[in-house]
Amino acid sequence: MDFLAKNALWAGLALGSALMLLWPMLKRGAGASVSANDAVLLINRSGAVVLDIRDDAAFAAGHIAEAKHIPLAQLSDRLKELSKFKEKPVLVCCDNGIQSGKAAVILAKQGFAQVRQLQGGVKTWQEAKLPLVKVR
Repeated sequence: MDFLAKNALWAGLALGSALMLLWPMLKRGAGASVSANDAVLLINRSGAVVLDIRDDAAFAAGHIAEAKHIPLAQLSDRLKELSKFKEKPVLVCCDNGIQSGKAAVILAKQGFAQVRQLQGGVKTWQEAKLPLVKVR
């Protein structure tokens, strides 16, 4: 105890560093994040279902091919539409990778076994020069 009292600054720095290292893991929520390239592999090799949780305008402007569109605000009410995919990998995507964590938590609580989040969202998908489909 005497050691901590004399070295409070160093103990605080050590604790702060530990929290900063753990923060990305804690804020991630349910489901691991995958890069755009890993997402392509997940879709092509494992038949992952892509769930786009962006609003209607963003989805219409460009989305991943064959993505299911359920805005985050409607997800809880429309889970029945996804129930047949509970055992398949589900890739959740949003604009920038922030909102997908909320959707992943909702899906995990409902028993979806393999939820993944597109790291960086559709923005990262575009930056990787991967194709998007536009609603006409």
